Amino acid sequence: MTPTGKRPTLADVAARARMSKTAVSLVLNNRPGSRLSEEAALRIRAAAADLGYKPNLAAQSLRLGKTKTIGFISDEVTITRYASAMIRGVLGAAKELDHTVLIAETARHMEDLGTAMEAMRDRDVDGILVGLMGARVIDIPSPDRRTPVVIVNGRTPDEVPSILPDEYDAGCIVAAELVAHHHTRIGIIGDLPRIAPNPRLSTTIATRFRGIDDTLRDSGIAPIRIDLDDWSPAIGYNAAMTMLQAHPDLTAILAGNDNVAFGVYQALGELHRSVPDDVSVISFDDDEIAGYLRPGLTTCRLPYERMAQLGVQMLLGQAEIAHQLVPMPLIRRQSVARVRPPR
Repeated sequence: MTPTGKRPTLADVAARARMSKTAVSLVLNNRPGSRLSEEAALRIRAAAADLGYKPNLAAQSLRLGKTKTIGFISDEVTITRYASAMIRGVLGAAKELDHTVLIAETARHMEDLGTAMEAMRDRDVDGILVGLMGARVIDIPSPDRRTPVVIVNGRTPDEVPSILPDEYDAGCIVAAELVAHHHTRIGIIGDLPRIAPNPRLSTTIATRFRGIDDTLRDSGIAPIRIDLDDWSPAIGYNAAMTMLQAHPDLTAILAGNDNVAFGVYQALGELHRSVPDDVSVISFDDDEIAGYLRPGLTTCRLPYERMAQLGVQMLLGQAEIAHQLVPMPLIRRQSVARVRPPR
């Protein structure tokens, strides 16, 4: 702070460092082409630190045409714990690239998306991320090519750059994990035939199950299936009870997502079947609770954080702006065991 208590200016730093304002500006704005010595640059930075000088961002914005802000608009990401990693990814990547994030929430009222985007553009953000809780096709109103837009966990009909989890590969990985543990009597609980074919409801579920089916078919395995109308622990529990009572020889259950797997665990407990000694269980998403189950649930993680980081990097020119697929890592815990040979 200056002796008068006012916010320090570039002139104050120049006076403290005994350098010209032009020299101070060159150093503090990291402009190339300066012939100043290292000692002079260090003296300028030390003076700025002593005074607590911070550059005038508004002036920088006018000069550079950039505001160092990005907009993040969510359909329901900010109001649900399931996708909180997406927020973490946006904020972390923006901080690394010296940007601030403005956040808006539509609370599933996608008709408000256009209003939120216009509000972001009115604030001259350098780019807009639209983050979706569930991957699906949406419409982006009022396209403005001057402000780049990237969809995180979704797609648009008009090919706005987007980022999706690599669900096909994840389906292959999960099925292959069971095959590698010599499971051949496998139950699948969780395909959603009412939702999967409609990209406006989901653009990834059908892909996930295509990966599962291709891998099991290539291994000569014909699974037992129960399709569902929705994914929830209660529905998973009821389906597992039905499946296990009809097919007690199953050695593994592949659940459509972790919510379904939680219900499978409950059904196995009531039937006095242990995980994984009697029945292995594997799933998708890596909900936070998956790590607290006993035994811990092996599951393929939805990469919300990495997708968000990549989205920020795409907006700010640190990654190619294109359709991107992000791998879903398999989080191995204790719910999958090798099939024991018959005695």
